[in-house]
Amino acid sequence: MNIMEVFNTTGLGKRREIMKNKERLNALEVALDNEQREREFYLKHAARTGNPLGKAMFQQIADEELEHYERLKELHARWQKDETWPETIPLKVKETIVKDVLKETVEKVDTMPPGNDDDLEAIRTAIDFEAEGAIYYARMRDKVTDPKEKDFFNLLADMEHEHFVSLKDTEELLSDPEAWYQKTEKPHLDGA
Repeated sequence: MNIMEVFNTTGLGKRREIMKNKERLNALEVALDNEQREREFYLKHAARTGNPLGKAMFQQIADEELEHYERLKELHARWQKDETWPETIPLKVKETIVKDVLKETVEKVDTMPPGNDDDLEAIRTAIDFEAEGAIYYARMRDKVTDPKEKDFFNLLADMEHEHFVSLKDTEELLSDPEAWYQKTEKPHLDGA
């Protein structure tokens, strides 16, 4: 291999690394924008709805999206500065408690009023957001090699998926409360 081949190979590797870093930075910018838009959406609908479950669910997910946004913002700033996965930023995200919100709200309300069209439309839009978010973070996880990076994006993908599942459950409850209660009741065995 002559010196020109070494130079070209080294230059190509450097260009690929720069491209990887730019792609990662762009992906983080997309994620930041999505988290912010989703949070605004959830806050708007938490304020709008009169349904206790919708209000609690939208508020909780908005709070969790804010935490995602803050962690991604820290990561983005550090990545932009150092072009490497940060060693000092705590990139842990609290586990989602959205399924607990569903359970607690249902336990506090004697009968859950069916959702109105606006509530159901908002929940269905949110379901789409969360499905797309889970896929997006899973793709980010699958593109990176650093184990800490993989774990972080896997956690976000899992949380978005849990939001998706809880919102699907909420949609079912608001669409047909009676069927939802029957489905979720635990069967009892009698001694007969």
